[in-house]
Amino acid sequence: MRRFRWWWGALVLACVALLIASFVLFGAESLRGRPQPRQGPPGTGPLTVVALGDSTVSGEGAGDYTPDTDGRNGDWCHRSPNAFVQKVRIPGVTARVNLACSGAPSAQVALGGADQWGERSQAARLAEVVKNHRVSVVVIGVGANDDPKFSAQVNTCFQAWFSSGPAGCNVPLRETWKSKVDAMVPKVVNAVGDVKKVLAQAGYVPSDYQLVLQSYAAPVGPGIPADLQSLNGCPFRTDDLDWIAGPGISTLSTGLRQVATQSGARFLDLAQAGKQHEACSGGADQAKEWFTRLTLHLDDLTHLDRATHALQESFHPNAAGHAAIAGCLSEFLATRDAAAACVDGPGDTLNAKPGG
Repeated sequence: MRRFRWWWGALVLACVALLIASFVLFGAESLRGRPQPRQGPPGTGPLTVVALGDSTVSGEGAGDYTPDTDGRNGDWCHRSPNAFVQKVRIPGVTARVNLACSGAPSAQVALGGADQWGERSQAARLAEVVKNHRVSVVVIGVGANDDPKFSAQVNTCFQAWFSSGPAGCNVPLRETWKSKVDAMVPKVVNAVGDVKKVLAQAGYVPSDYQLVLQSYAAPVGPGIPADLQSLNGCPFRTDDLDWIAGPGISTLSTGLRQVATQSGARFLDLAQAGKQHEACSGGADQAKEWFTRLTLHLDDLTHLDRATHALQESFHPNAAGHAAIAGCLSEFLATRDAAAACVDGPGDTLNAKPGG
């Protein structure tokens, strides 16, 4: 009886050993036949982050614009070395390409014939970038220059400050703003789709890169000191300031979140990113502000070709604002969150709050 049990145990052990050997042999052969996970973006060149969009991405307001985008040959894209794409920190990424252009609508980001200040499609230029770069992150910020025409609305609110009438710019905008944002959505969806198309044609699959669509921050807000609620800095009526920083910017962000959902992009909400750091909010201490005040370059008024751009920098993120956004974006890219919002963090920083 004992001898039977001994032989039975030996037989079981032999069978187990045979099964393990078979798994190792045939399992390894099976794995050799399977495609291995891709090691990042295809092609050659450095890992790269690319930014596309309008003035909030190009660096308008951040100063030190590259000579070729500061009026030369009529190019006023105002790309700055202080733009957030130059400050973002992503492990392994060593190259940064800024294709954004001040004033660009979605059509200029998309493929097609639309240009801005003489520059052709940003998506088409991305197709050139991928020839010598391995694009691992694409950040897009666009839409405000489509139907919402946000900069134009801010100018309208500026003009309303001079009016003695009872109604500010916000009164008519409350009736039409959402419909303007709704009309913007499919145009931005198309632009994001074209960016994805360019990368797909270059051999990229979605897992090769991160695609982020970001919204806009309010450049001004309530609580401005009375002496700066004027041509000294921020000439806006109080009710208009409330609308810009409230329903105006939040409705725009809601529309862009919808775009991100439809496009399969991650979403970074900047609606509250400038809170307590808006233009003129610092009073006597302008260093606390992340947005430019009313800015007039007097020297430009003496040159016919530059005079119409003398106010172009006004109410855009400054270099400090771009640095803060870069910190929030860096934090967001290090997560797998589908969406986040840039909110106040310690020491005048922005943190990426999951979900937004």
